[in-house]
Amino acid sequence: MPLVRLLLAAFVLFFAGPAARPAGPPPQPALWAVRDADTIVYLFGSVHELHPDLAWFQGPVRRAFEESDTLVLELVAPPEGEVQAALRRVAPPADAPPLPERLPPGYAEKLAAATRAAGYPEGAFDRMDPWLAATSLSILPLRRTGYSREAGVEAVLTASARRAGKPIEGLETQRDQIAMFDQLPEAEQIAMLTRVLDGQDAAADLMRRTAEAWSRGDTDTLAAIIAHDLRQTSDAVQQRVLADRNAAWANWVTRRMDRPGRVFMAVGTGHLVGPGSLQDALAAKGLHVRRLTPAPTKP
Repeated sequence: MPLVRLLLAAFVLFFAGPAARPAGPPPQPALWAVRDADTIVYLFGSVHELHPDLAWFQGPVRRAFEESDTLVLELVAPPEGEVQAALRRVAPPADAPPLPERLPPGYAEKLAAATRAAGYPEGAFDRMDPWLAATSLSILPLRRTGYSREAGVEAVLTASARRAGKPIEGLETQRDQIAMFDQLPEAEQIAMLTRVLDGQDAAADLMRRTAEAWSRGDTDTLAAIIAHDLRQTSDAVQQRVLADRNAAWANWVTRRMDRPGRVFMAVGTGHLVGPGSLQDALAAKGLHVRRLTPAPTKP
């Protein structure tokens, strides 16, 4: 899933549908660790929606999780009511032009078509900021192909941690994540939305290729998918949603290494592949990151 969808998807975990059992070898997504004498921080790339029959929570990933004292996610999801209240606080003023009037020529029609295809009433996005409309519409094409929030990494890990009585910590707050997009210039937000609208037809196939690469631990393919998207994404968006967060999370891991224990840390897989990854940010701080699962054999 390209950067816009991969990084926005955490906001819209509301969709589920029937799914066919994926074919192929057992999943073995990539897992890394940072360790010293008395501390281990496992690093795992999350995908927010997956097929329910993809049995990824097994093997080294499950063992690392079960050996960990604490689960750390980008965000500990608050109750839905809190999310909606936070979004209302950043909604456009009542006298702002409707969203379709703020889009480039031809995109009002694309927005209307995407709204109908999603089953929303006409004008459902009129009073939204572009980033929030992009967030919502980035996930909707996937519901028809069986991707489910409940099968996604965060949901599975959260449920497992609660059953085991493990503490769950968030690297960011809901306010942090909303501000990350809401404070972008409107031109950047509109560019995000137009890219999502242009990619509606290809979204499911791109998600399939992303999920397949993730499930076999093929970080080279994931990095290529992300790199292609980065070439179409502004420097401002890249800095805000990727580089700044990787730097902040590297600081968090560095501080956490000062305390004994084992932590299972799951963040969007786009942060763990390619140049400028979280691993690179940790290496710049003198921390050695080792991959624990083998990379797939190239044909």
